[in-house]
Amino acid sequence: MSSKGGESTLTVLLALAVNLAIAVMKAIAGAITGSAAMLAEAAHSVADTFTEGLLLTALRRSERPADRRHPFGYGKDRFFWSLLAAVSIFVSGAVFAFYEGIRAVFGESTEQTNPGVGYVVLAIAFALESVSFTQAVRQVRRESRAEGRSVLAYLRMSDDPTVKTVFMEDSAALVGLLLAFGGLGLHHLTGSSVWDGVASLLIGVLLAFAAYVLAGTNRGLLIGRQADPKLVRAVWDHLRGVPEVEQVVDLLTMAVGTDRVLLCARLDFDDALSAADLERACVRIDGELRTRWPDLDEVFLEPVPRTDPELRSRVLARYGNLL
Repeated sequence: MSSKGGESTLTVLLALAVNLAIAVMKAIAGAITGSAAMLAEAAHSVADTFTEGLLLTALRRSERPADRRHPFGYGKDRFFWSLLAAVSIFVSGAVFAFYEGIRAVFGESTEQTNPGVGYVVLAIAFALESVSFTQAVRQVRRESRAEGRSVLAYLRMSDDPTVKTVFMEDSAALVGLLLAFGGLGLHHLTGSSVWDGVASLLIGVLLAFAAYVLAGTNRGLLIGRQADPKLVRAVWDHLRGVPEVEQVVDLLTMAVGTDRVLLCARLDFDDALSAADLERACVRIDGELRTRWPDLDEVFLEPVPRTDPELRSRVLARYGNLL
């Protein structure tokens, strides 16, 4: 496994251990205090624990080598299991938080007991979540610097959904803890459980938003998202400079896994090349591309005439004015 994959595994394992411990504490505190927000936060941590388990499965299964049945490897397994992790956040966390919030706001008012227990548990949970969040932030910053991007741009373009999922859920966890603290505190001060319910509803909205963002990311990767535009532009410029190539007619890329890209280049070669010269040029270009960009997992070079009307119409239909 690559060093990046090893760090992703460390980040997920740390988040799993933290969320499991926090889920138990919140559940006990929720039962003692009767706080809807605390119970919603317990469901939040249970959802996060399931999420980390799914992410570990994603990391393990996506590392399997290509075989006869899957010649392009199993890299997209990471996207599939990460999509299930996003669904888990919504089903296990957001739905329960909405239920608890509606029950507290529109049901009979409940008396709060031992709020001090809730405050202590929330403080401990915040400290533990901060440890997991710090590891996720450290990895995101390191990888964004390596790619020459801002953190936000890296999260938007990254093809590693496991790190983005941990970062998003840890961010949501810290905000959720603050919401739970506010709901618990206002219930304590006013004696009204409505505040507890409102906090629970806000936690549900927070989790639903996180699940929506993560699901959208993995949906795009599963459908077949283009590789990093920086990589596409660099490969295009490289191919334009190859002596045997007169014009780059089309360039197709797709992320087939984390740090794994499938490339298909349609090139108009010099008509004076013999068949043997063309074959040797394709082999050399393939080697140059793989050496310069290790993320290129499979490279296909197709000699085509630039004047073919059918091919040109397909390219124009795909890129439009961007061409």
